[in-house]
Amino acid sequence: MESTRSWWMFVAVAALGMGCTSSSDVTEISDLSALNTTSSSDVAEVGGASALSGQIKIDGSSTVYPISEAAANEFKKEFPNVSVTVGTSGTGGGFKVFSKGESDISDASRPIKKAELDQCNQSGVEFVEVPVAYDGLTIVVNPENTWVKQLTVEQLKKIFGEKGAAKNWSDVNPEWPTEAIKIYAPGTDSGTFDYFKEVVADEGSSLRSDMSVSEDDNVLVTGVKGEKNAIGFFGAAYYFENADSLKAVPIVNPSNGEAVLPSPDTIESGLYAPFSRPLFIYVNVASMKRPEMKKFASFYLENAAKFAVQVGYVGLPGSVYELAVTHLTDRLTGTHFIDAAGDKRSGALPELYTTESLVK
Repeated sequence: MESTRSWWMFVAVAALGMGCTSSSDVTEISDLSALNTTSSSDVAEVGGASALSGQIKIDGSSTVYPISEAAANEFKKEFPNVSVTVGTSGTGGGFKVFSKGESDISDASRPIKKAELDQCNQSGVEFVEVPVAYDGLTIVVNPENTWVKQLTVEQLKKIFGEKGAAKNWSDVNPEWPTEAIKIYAPGTDSGTFDYFKEVVADEGSSLRSDMSVSEDDNVLVTGVKGEKNAIGFFGAAYYFENADSLKAVPIVNPSNGEAVLPSPDTIESGLYAPFSRPLFIYVNVASMKRPEMKKFASFYLENAAKFAVQVGYVGLPGSVYELAVTHLTDRLTGTHFIDAAGDKRSGALPELYTTESLVK
């Protein structure tokens, strides 16, 4: 496992200075439609849009779910005879299904791991790795919590870490009440859990085992809403959707000491560190032989920036989307986040997401 410092450096740099796509920038990448991997003849072969039919299965990250669900809903309007189901078994759970060839797209809130890549290779599952948005993992407390004004990474380690596990709020800060902390967290199959662990847990350890966990972020939202002494974490979209009944905690940026709240602007600029991160979909190449899947994959990618902004995330640089279209069109398979020796690669997303960095 890489050190905590190297990991937050990765995610912070990934969002810094990359010209990320905000809602005002969506039109700038509208020319991606010219790179549509599905020609009009693909649809004409089955008698037009109304005749395009079939079933598409998506599973994986509950963080990416809102983007994929938005894509599925909009696609249904144009192609009503195509059924697109979107599951939320968590990033790890999604890869388990995907690596067996049992899903068409795997939603992921982290890059694929070496063991998951090996399983895909053993099963003969080839995929195209597609980044779709930036997210800011959000730490929330109950609105009745009046004492937590901000948190540092070190304080988060005391609350969530296996070694520092604080039982009461006063264990984190002696000026805070001697009340038991109630923790809500994503399940261990979640990419959000993995990501948070990389930042917060000491090397060689994990998060504390007495947390209330669920792969469904809505369950976590409900839990924090109902407990005065609760704290939890999940993707920014779920916070933005529930901002009237949850309190986001400003996180102290380790590089400048500034306490920052997650917002589209702070995620885009990289100020919200170390909890800014890219989100992905993994597309099964074999599934792309089916006309409905081919059309849906291109539709998703053409509109990814719009869908991301629509559900509360931040779009990526247009250059990243354009390269992703090329990879999808040319069926360039493999991951950009593991090197030839099988070690995890770190760096800015546009630096890693290149044709030359692909490893199968």
